Amino acid sequence: MTNSYRLIVVSVEKQIFSDAVRKIQVNGTEGEMGIFPGHSPLLTSIKPGVLHIVKLCNNIEYVYISGGILEIQNTVVTILADTAVRADELDEQQANLAKLAAENYIKKFYDSGGSSNKKDINYIKISSEMSQAIAKLRLIELYKKYKNS
Repeated sequence: MTNSYRLIVVSVEKQIFSDAVRKIQVNGTEGEMGIFPGHSPLLTSIKPGVLHIVKLCNNIEYVYISGGILEIQNTVVTILADTAVRADELDEQQANLAKLAAENYIKKFYDSGGSSNKKDINYIKISSEMSQAIAKLRLIELYKKYKNS
């Protein structure tokens, strides 16, 4: 049994990552998943969050994934993401502003009673945007910690 597999991460815009890895961790629809060499074939949706990559040399890389599809086949794992951004490319100030804007909208939603369907749809959209901002901030924090260790 091999101790690695090829990971390919592709966003709508470009290929983000393609290399041999020891393992990854990603947020699946049923919770966090760890993918090791020899994993059974699988096709599943993934949720927004942090993709934790352990390379062959044991270096760690973090990528923000906004959601998408994960496919496992023999020695290749492919992630087709709506959006994928490397940790060092994220803007912490922009993520904080997005989180703050979402929090303010949610507060206004509750203060107004949040009754109409249009408001409900906006609430769902803003909640999703807030979870994405929080995931980006978590990724920035992990990246800073790893970079300083």
